[in-house]
Amino acid sequence: MSGRRSRQSSIGSSRITEDQIIELVSKLHHLLPEIRNTRRSNKIVIEQASANKVLQETCNYIKNLQKEMDDLSARLSHLLSTMDADSPQAAIIRNLI
Repeated sequence: MSGRRSRQSSIGSSRITEDQIIELVSKLHHLLPEIRNTRRSNKIVIEQASANKVLQETCNYIKNLQKEMDDLSARLSHLLSTMDADSPQAAIIRNLI
């Protein structure tokens, strides 16, 4: 073989191979807006350094989404607290959440 060992990790009864990890990291790579535009070809070879970058960017992206969600939640709470509780707008917002 090409010198690449198939690393396996036991998770419950399933095993994940190195190729599966590479495929999952590749899928993450395509989902991230920050690095989505850096696609190379259909045969993406993900080296350890680029896999680390994809995983780091994924963590950063999730943290940013969480912060954005917290900010929106705070804005919504503030908006609801300033509205008349019986107003039609408040009822619509409550039905949406």
